[in-house]
Amino acid sequence: MQHLLCFSHLSWNFVYQRPQHLLTRFATQYQVFYFEEPKIAERDEYVVNLQDGVCIVQLLIKDPSSSEIQVQNLIQNLISEYNIESYISWYYTPMALQFTDQLAPEIIVYDSMDELSAFRFAPPHLIELENELFRKADVVFTGGYSLFQAKKNRHQNIHAMPSSIDKHHFEQARVPQSDPYDQESISHPRLGFFGVIDERFDIDLLRNVAHLRPGWQFVIIGPVVKIDKSDLPQGHNIHYLGPKSYTELPTYIAHWDIALILFALNESTEFISPTKTPEYLAAGKPVISTAIKDVIHPYGNAGLVKIVNGSESFIEEAEKIFRDKDRDHWLRKVDHFLENDSWDHTFSMMSTLINNVKFKNTQKQINHV
Repeated sequence: MQHLLCFSHLSWNFVYQRPQHLLTRFATQYQVFYFEEPKIAERDEYVVNLQDGVCIVQLLIKDPSSSEIQVQNLIQNLISEYNIESYISWYYTPMALQFTDQLAPEIIVYDSMDELSAFRFAPPHLIELENELFRKADVVFTGGYSLFQAKKNRHQNIHAMPSSIDKHHFEQARVPQSDPYDQESISHPRLGFFGVIDERFDIDLLRNVAHLRPGWQFVIIGPVVKIDKSDLPQGHNIHYLGPKSYTELPTYIAHWDIALILFALNESTEFISPTKTPEYLAAGKPVISTAIKDVIHPYGNAGLVKIVNGSESFIEEAEKIFRDKDRDHWLRKVDHFLENDSWDHTFSMMSTLINNVKFKNTQKQINHV
């Protein structure tokens, strides 16, 4: 059995997104260990739980003052316990280099899904560690095209791998079904958003549109992190339903009239490629988005998503959508556009590139002998 050790800044059960989609597929070829960020506990230990075919590793340490050494020891103990000899190290965060420097992987993969240095509370030495990770990595993937453009000159084997879609899952929203209990009492029209609600969320746009159109109902699904909940706009027509599981999302989207990509334009959103864009489209819902680069191209340019630049254009586009009773042509365009887009395809391309590195390394060893 081949092994893959993934080091991430995201808890596996936080939000089901890019790492989960990819690593559950890699788990068909490798025994995958997903290391979450270390947490303070009463004693030093690691806890392994199997979820979705992936071994989720919690790293628990007692003394934060010597955390790097403790975490190194815990990882080494796990490698010994599971008899791991040849393995891939896969990074979602350069910060993990602080406690994985002792490892000797066959291949190093950096899947740069976001520009983490631009996020709120980013550690000041993250950029330095990312430079080191670029030097060490054998192959680099980016979570979108704009991020690829920003980083393409930093590595000789870098590839844009935009977040993809599980069409079958979100197409369930097109089937008539019961409204979830916490949404059924909300009147229409409904404009919905799901995702992490943090410093990237366009609070002002939501506040302004909700105020200008009090009859429109805004359904907001997802966890609130890194911002104070009291800063979020409040109103009789704004409904915060909290986090929902990935399994539940199509049931909620099925009863929306418009799906929203409510991201502010700031340094933390400059290079994002929202996974929710193709997910909303697969669900068959009209989409309104702020002017995020990786939404404008390709979705806005293809006429699949309405791009807005403020509350007035938001209201104008929403009212056009409400008046449009014949969406068959638009939906056929959506289905044609998404026809060859899937996480299986993204996984296959990544796997091929990793195998190419393996082959080249093997050839080097043969030539050296």
